[in-house]
Amino acid sequence: MEKIGCILKCKCPKCKNGNIFRNLKTILPFQMPEMYGRCPQCNYKFERETGFFFGAMFVSYALTAAQMVVCLVLFWYLIGLSPLKVFIIIVIMAVMLSSLNFKLSRTIWIYLFHRD
Repeated sequence: MEKIGCILKCKCPKCKNGNIFRNLKTILPFQMPEMYGRCPQCNYKFERETGFFFGAMFVSYALTAAQMVVCLVLFWYLIGLSPLKVFIIIVIMAVMLSSLNFKLSRTIWIYLFHRD
């Protein structure tokens, strides 16, 4: 359970204190998060090799697909909105959560390959 909390807070997998991203609390949802190369607390290197975060795109895809399915079920089947309105809601949701998905996917990817 501690790992899930650290992933959601984007904390270092080694020390669980240092931040992975410089600006966790950005005002603009479309601002691309800036990532540290190493943990500011324990000096753990986040990018293990060149192209390491290529796989995080697949994690981001899975997160976005899950969010879209939840929106589809919620707004179409449970609330009964028209397909066009549901489509517009899903597109807006995907755009608004893009930077959060970016941070979470990279953090999950780092945690997948961290050895305790």
